[in-house]
Amino acid sequence: MFLSQSEDELEELGSDSDSGSSTCSPEEEEEEEEEEGFTPGGVSRGSEQDDFTDEDSSDAEWNNTPTKRRASGKRCRSISVSPAASHLKSPFKNCEHRPCKKKFHDATKGASSPRTRGTFSSPRRKSDSGKKQTARRLVVEEEDDDGDRWRNVSEEDVEPPQPRFRPERDVGPQLNRTANYTPLELFQLFFSTTVISTLVRNTNAYGKKKYQGHRENWVQVTAADMYSFISLVLYMGIVPLKTLKEFWRGSQLFSLPFPASVMPCRRFLAISRSLHMNDPAVEAANDKKKGTPAYDRLCKIKPLYQQILEACYTFFHPHQHISIDERMVASKARIGLKQYIRNKPTKWGFKLFVLADSACGYTLNFFVYGGKEGEPTGKGLSYDAVMRLLKIPFLGKGYKLYVDNYYTSPTLFLDLLQRKIWACGTVRSNVAGYPKMKKNDMDKKTKKGTIRWIRNGKLLFVKWLDAREVTMCSTMHKAYSDDTAKRRVKNTDGQWTVKQVPIPGSIKDYNRHMGGVDLSDALIGYYKVLHKTQKWYKTLFYHFVDIATVNSFILHKEMCKLQNRPIITQKTFREQLILSLAEIGSSPRRSAPQNFMLPASPLKVPPTSQTTPSSVASAPDVPSAYTSAGTPRSRSKAPPPSLSVDVPPTAASGASGLGHLPSYFVEQMSNVAPRNRATAGRRACVVCKRKSPVYCSTCQKTLCFTTSRNCYSEWHRCNNICM
Repeated sequence: MFLSQSEDELEELGSDSDSGSSTCSPEEEEEEEEEEGFTPGGVSRGSEQDDFTDEDSSDAEWNNTPTKRRASGKRCRSISVSPAASHLKSPFKNCEHRPCKKKFHDATKGASSPRTRGTFSSPRRKSDSGKKQTARRLVVEEEDDDGDRWRNVSEEDVEPPQPRFRPERDVGPQLNRTANYTPLELFQLFFSTTVISTLVRNTNAYGKKKYQGHRENWVQVTAADMYSFISLVLYMGIVPLKTLKEFWRGSQLFSLPFPASVMPCRRFLAISRSLHMNDPAVEAANDKKKGTPAYDRLCKIKPLYQQILEACYTFFHPHQHISIDERMVASKARIGLKQYIRNKPTKWGFKLFVLADSACGYTLNFFVYGGKEGEPTGKGLSYDAVMRLLKIPFLGKGYKLYVDNYYTSPTLFLDLLQRKIWACGTVRSNVAGYPKMKKNDMDKKTKKGTIRWIRNGKLLFVKWLDAREVTMCSTMHKAYSDDTAKRRVKNTDGQWTVKQVPIPGSIKDYNRHMGGVDLSDALIGYYKVLHKTQKWYKTLFYHFVDIATVNSFILHKEMCKLQNRPIITQKTFREQLILSLAEIGSSPRRSAPQNFMLPASPLKVPPTSQTTPSSVASAPDVPSAYTSAGTPRSRSKAPPPSLSVDVPPTAASGASGLGHLPSYFVEQMSNVAPRNRATAGRRACVVCKRKSPVYCSTCQKTLCFTTSRNCYSEWHRCNNICM
């Protein structure tokens, strides 16, 4: 009942509106405008937006209608609705107006004036006008913002000015270029006497503290001991074994004579356990600062770390192309310094940020990532890492830097450009400053080798479709320089063929010069000295030895190129370095195990009346390990016995059995504990193959001479020496 009454009222309102709209005059309209407060634009301050139909009209109709005509027409419609419907207003204003407006349109559809009918537009006319406006807007955008789109390879790009390379020093080794340096001299550029003294001093301080209260006292380490220790560390990189003690085993499978000739096993293990790079007192003071900003997480490696780092950029100046990347030192130590990188072959370990020469792989600068250090710039960790690595006092200008997408950002490249360093690298699409427009971008049906590019000031963004889409950012390249690359593509028959496809110059140079750090990692990985250790700082010590060795080898190669000399391989370089370090190192206080495998030095038999001239003549030919006073000769002066020495039993002496006296290997050894003298230096018997500490002083054969086995007599009787 209520709905029917409201419909009748609305019909009356519609009829009133028709009559009102036909009888209003311009003079009455102007007077009512002044009373009601209408503006000259024809919009009432008290009316709602839903009451106007100008949204349905086109822009051309609205702009062509005079101002006074628009005002009068709208005023007439406003008068027809507002006064009569005032008593129907409710708090739900929009809900009341919409049905009224709809009913009003239905009532006036048949008896409206031509001017009133023109203000209502059909849906088709509305969609057509919307399409025209959209098309007109796109045309304006293309005319105004022609640069905000991905350009094709056919469009020419302006090549930026190329940098002028001005290094502060001559590129290459900073050494006397006419001198011939040995591997030891090159290695001592990094492990100098200062570095060795630091290691010796701190190792002795920690070892003395560690061995307090032990039954065995700490034996002071000397510089010669440290050289011997480093020699064995490098040797273990060439001949890897599972455990350290296996290098000193004398079994048939583990007969390695070199380690025992350089240093005893117990001495090597003692130095390895007490190895320290910083003063224990400084470390203890730093531990008290744990949990404060003053705490240094890299305190244990600091002195050696700084000295090696300074030597790296002092003795070599990089070429124009350099690269920055991360390096992982494998470790699973339970410490917060350990990092995880998913895309690296070594996923767990210590992360190093490395600056390397792209041409030769020389490690120019690096630092161990130890968390947030110093005051951050707010531009990201990668930005701070690049700026820290390039903070070399005598680098120069005009360098070309290559980085991967972890470091690349428009902010970094523009800041590097202000420092006269040009940069190129892969870029991520979500980095700040990357162009977001999709106009003329690649789609799924794009052919392999397609290039799209955008130049934004001094920055060039290039997309290239290979097996997948590759995006580059550069400040020194042109979009396309007629370069091509071989790729396998499908022809029209669906068969794979090799074809030359266009490739941007930035991607070609990136592939050529980005591998500086990877080359350094490869050279280290061939013979790396890392073995398992429970201390994280020892892992980094072994890596510092690797960096020094590889950099020394690269200096050797560069010097050979300058002097036109033949270049030796890295393995040969390491072998020469190991032998040189062993020579200047300390000698063991007992003879090496390989001396027991060879014929022992016989006692010189003085000539008597019973000896024949042949025996006297043959006596000087046998090397003697003892002087005329009966004291042993020096190990370095005694010539090593030959493996091919085979003294015939019949020619060993003039009379049968003369001079064939048993001797103990321990007689030539020093510093042997009394409890070990019965078994020290045992070798396999030539008869029963069991271990024996006795040998024949004339025949140079290891033979058993115990209460249960008398191989000594048996062997001599079988060879017709003892009748």
